[in-house]
Amino acid sequence: MKVIGLTGGIGSGKSTIAQFLAELGAVIINADEVGHEVSQSGTDVWREVVAAFGSQVITHDKVIDREKLATIIFNDAEARVKLNRIMHPPIYRMVRAQIDRYRRQGIKVVVLEAPLLLEVGWTSLVDEVWVTTTDETKVLERLRKRSGLSESAARARIRSQLPSKERIKHTDVAIDNDGNLAELKIKVEELWENLQV
Repeated sequence: MKVIGLTGGIGSGKSTIAQFLAELGAVIINADEVGHEVSQSGTDVWREVVAAFGSQVITHDKVIDREKLATIIFNDAEARVKLNRIMHPPIYRMVRAQIDRYRRQGIKVVVLEAPLLLEVGWTSLVDEVWVTTTDETKVLERLRKRSGLSESAARARIRSQLPSKERIKHTDVAIDNDGNLAELKIKVEELWENLQV
């Protein structure tokens, strides 16, 4: 089994690439979705998040308000570190268990889509690291359309992440996503064909 770690900054096209890879036959593990799962209302992680950040980060339904939490952590580096210390160990354990299960099932290619793959040192989980990069102007435009973020909020999120130049130093494959979707799909199909599985 080949495990690809797919990473890149916010708005760089990770999810689109993951979708193309899924269409080609890969099984996708999305670290953000795993994070939602481990922090569901009433879980130990949920309790830790509420203890750390207060009731302001939960909705009236007792669900973590991800936008409120994002506003806090993208404007406060210490808060971001605190949240990562709570969230990352259980996410890592669940991801590792999923990879092991797919290996036992004989799956050929698993893609771990994880924005912070390099920052949190999860490269031991994967065989190859693929990073997607995009011009910052395009990222700002995508974030405005997708999330309705103001330019300052979008820039805060971009600045909180490892720069693309740093990511590329630790990668096996760099995917430039400055073109259109059709061009990106061709790049992904070529990479898929080159996979030795």
